[in-house]
Amino acid sequence: MSEADLIARTDKPGTRESLAADLASLGLKTGETVIVHSSLSALGWIAGGPVAVIQALLDVLGPEGTLVMPAHSAGLTDPANWRAPPVPADWVDIIRANMPAFDPRKTPTNGMGQIAELFRTWPEVERSQHPNCSFAALGPEASRILCDHALDSPLDERSPLARLYDLDAKVLLLGVGFDRCTILHLSEHRAWPERPLEAGGAPVLVDGVRRWVPYSAPPVGDSDLFVPIGSQLAASGKAATGRVGAADCVLLSSRVLVDHAVSEWREGGLPETEYHAPS
Repeated sequence: MSEADLIARTDKPGTRESLAADLASLGLKTGETVIVHSSLSALGWIAGGPVAVIQALLDVLGPEGTLVMPAHSAGLTDPANWRAPPVPADWVDIIRANMPAFDPRKTPTNGMGQIAELFRTWPEVERSQHPNCSFAALGPEASRILCDHALDSPLDERSPLARLYDLDAKVLLLGVGFDRCTILHLSEHRAWPERPLEAGGAPVLVDGVRRWVPYSAPPVGDSDLFVPIGSQLAASGKAATGRVGAADCVLLSSRVLVDHAVSEWREGGLPETEYHAPS
């Protein structure tokens, strides 16, 4: 979307102050821990762009709150598993040998949007050490959430998602749907723990030296499965809905969301969809 299109679809410019007021009206409270998924363009034209959005979130949460965002870098996965698009087979060894090692300060996010990409560089933000499924956080709970992110547990019990569940963090969708809701991957693992692991690998630093490290991890399913879960919770009143800027947004408890999905999916059984390694 061009900036001209964005201006045309915006009735009134959003500001740091107006966004903070909208977030508070949605139900976000001082001192909470929240994981945010976002689309800057969905919010309409914002004075200050992604800077103002992050400032507004931090204004509402205050110094006792903790802000978390996904900081995934999907390019740091095994090229042999790439499907969208695949690369020629004779490229795989070259890519594995030359892909830079994950560096939490340098490695950019991929497909997370402008807000999340800026947030990972924000002063004092911490980032977990997973090469392709990291998370970024700022606040008193950041270290607890991000520590010991296991290579073979990108999105399940030894990941920041499980610690967010333990804290009953809030999930905030700013202009995006439940298909972008990462914590539902934790529900997949809990509903279908019998899924076979899939082989992968990534370039990481081991004692300061770049190495290609193979590992196996639970597969990642079709995020289209997430959308009905969100619709059910919104219809039941367990998810708050409202506008932040020009965007339709959702706020709800991570435990309510994860537990509901686990219950629904266990009852329905393992879907006949193709699962794949994070990529």
